[in-house]
Amino acid sequence: MKILVTGASGKLGSKVVESLLKSIPASELAVSVRNPEKVEGLRALGIEVRQGDFNQPETLDQAFTGIDRLLIISADGDNETRIRQHTNAVQAAERAGVKFIAYTSLANATESKNLMAPPHVATEAAIIKTGIPYSFLRNNWYLENEIGSIQGAMAGAPWVTSAGEGKVGWALRQDYADAAAKVLVENGHDNTVYELSGPLLTQDELASALVNVLGKEVPVQQVSDEKYAEIMKGIGLPDFVIPIVVGIQESIRNGSLQVEPSDFEKVLGRPVTPINEALTQLVNEL
Repeated sequence: MKILVTGASGKLGSKVVESLLKSIPASELAVSVRNPEKVEGLRALGIEVRQGDFNQPETLDQAFTGIDRLLIISADGDNETRIRQHTNAVQAAERAGVKFIAYTSLANATESKNLMAPPHVATEAAIIKTGIPYSFLRNNWYLENEIGSIQGAMAGAPWVTSAGEGKVGWALRQDYADAAAKVLVENGHDNTVYELSGPLLTQDELASALVNVLGKEVPVQQVSDEKYAEIMKGIGLPDFVIPIVVGIQESIRNGSLQVEPSDFEKVLGRPVTPINEALTQLVNEL
């Protein structure tokens, strides 16, 4: 059996590879990356490194040749770009005769009003259309996405949000990576949809958990979307990023990530990392 992970030089992909190496030999693992020179360390471990660019389908045809089980990690970019890139990957997997596709999707993707949902809806549909057995890993939200706010709180700044009482199922990227690795190496995951969500928390509840970790107050500043945009601009975010981060706050406020944590432990075979422990881990790494 040969497993391939796309985007293996990225933050999630690299952790999936680490997790896979705990259960399979390096000889059964391949990775596809746009720039192979970035992962020479993986080649040194005995992992087969292949060049694959979601913008160049012919490179994916080569990258996916002889692969039994494939993890497509969702790409970065605007929605239109991501839909095109993901479609290229799915079609290449079909041409290559891949026997199983796992895909990192978004919480409640097909019903979601989240501004980031459209590429995931399109990709899930494209995978189903191939008839290849699949598993959709509907990842909620990486706790690492909040590192900027955590660093600000450590420096004495308030926790600024316009998400109101919207709840999020934060979990560590490592937990999501371990879940992906399990689905890739285990049988019994054909045609499954897993909602992977940590315990649901509001921004205030997350900030309260951070108080326990830091041992000091973290005041929460609930603001309007307009004020949030102004604050984000003030801390130096590029203009094109501001509508995205504001849109994420709005999506959270509207409940797009409020998905009950039903599948994480089932897939992981262990509890998700508790929020205090997860925050402690991040704080210690900063």
